[in-house]
Formats: sequence, C-alpha cells, structure tokens
Amino acid sequence: MGDGDLSDLLAELRILLPGAQTLTAFLIILPFNTGFAQIRQGEQYVYVATFICALVSLILFAAPAAQHRLQRPLLDRERFKLRATRLIMAGLLFLSLSLILATQLVLDEVLHLAWLSWGTAGGVALLIGAVWWLMPLREKGR
Repeated sequence: MGDGDLSDLLAELRILLPGAQTLTAFLIILPFNTGFAQIRQGEQYVYVATFICALVSLILFAAPAAQHRLQRPLLDRERFKLRATRLIMAGLLFLSLSLILATQLVLDEVLHLAWLSWGTAGGVALLIGAVWWLMPLREKGR
C-alpha cells in the first residue's frame, strides 16, 4: 500500500463516520422520548441489537484515527494501514447490520406489519450486500 492509500482511508472515514454518528446519536436519545417504553418486547430486542451494532460501527470507524494519534510517529505505516482497513471493514459490517435492523424497527413501529417490516429489512440487506459487498469484491477479483 502506498501513502495514497492512507489518504483514501481518511477520505472514506470522512464519509462513513458522520452517518454512523448520526444513527448512533438518534438511537441514544430514542429511549428518552415519551412513548418509547410502550414498544413491544420484540421491538425492544431489535432496538438493543440496532443500538449495539451502530455503536460498534462508530467505535470501529473511529479506531484508526485514535490509534494513529496514539502511535505517532508511525513506525510501520503498512501494518497500520492494513489494520485500519480491517477495522473499517468490520465497521461496515456492523453499520450494515444496524441499517438493516433500523429499517425493520421503523417499519414495524409505523406499519405494525411484522411480515412487511422484516421483508423490507431483507430487501435492504440484499441491496447493501450487493452494492457494498458483492459488487466491489467481484470487481476486485477481475
């Protein structure tokens, strides 16, 4: 990996972090809203899973910046970039899960149709799987 890869990593994080931060912030304040205590137990479990996935994604996305600052000066840039890439990929996995679960949670709360909310969440899972994961990996293999 060249030094341009580190710049690419930072640019990618500038895109991913705000989304993960916004989702996590929304999920943090949600239980403090009136009416939240009235959601069904199944929705509570989905909420907790969504919150944990969003929080983990935020932690993983922020990790390269924190590690970079603590390790300065970087003695092994290649190792750092490899580790940062792995952290970002893991963060993407958890962000994917949180978006899928958030879709289910919102639709179930709004429509009260479990089959539709889970079906739509499945559709979002397929879209994320195709666009974020399969397409890039397929292109990489060419």
